[in-house]
Amino acid sequence: MTAPGSESPLLPAEEERLRAAAVARGICRLFARNDIWCLAEMPLRSGRRADLMGIDARGHLIIVEIKVSRADLLGDGKWPDYFQHCDRFFWGLAAHLDRGCMETAAFQPERCGLIVADGYDAEILRPAPLVPLAAARRKAEAERLARAALRRHAIAGDPGIAEWGGAPG
Repeated sequence: MTAPGSESPLLPAEEERLRAAAVARGICRLFARNDIWCLAEMPLRSGRRADLMGIDARGHLIIVEIKVSRADLLGDGKWPDYFQHCDRFFWGLAAHLDRGCMETAAFQPERCGLIVADGYDAEILRPAPLVPLAAARRKAEAERLARAALRRHAIAGDPGIAEWGGAPG
């Protein structure tokens, strides 16, 4: 595969990054239509980084783990760590991926929703059940999400602000 306007092929890691960004875009569009607002690459207290973390109109926190390759999907064993940071968890898969494994016990279909997306839109194939966080935990996570979003917004308007400190996000 070559990048538009480029003569050189994309490296596999770069191609995977671009596919993941397209899936994130489709999911963000779906969520926006449903009054769920997301932040990509959200650092979590556990040291992990959520591909997408959002908040719905009722204040529930949502995390989406995006997968665009079978190897990444089958090789990631740390995703249950996300449960301690959200009320709902979704898998966000590229449309081309075989979804057969998503119904097996290893992927906890009773706990995890399933979204399929491309760069333009997404569809929820299985809703994520609500598994409420403790109120104090939800408050702390929502505040971290808000502060990260506000920091990114401020830096987008004035990149010089970034050097003034604060946690990355």
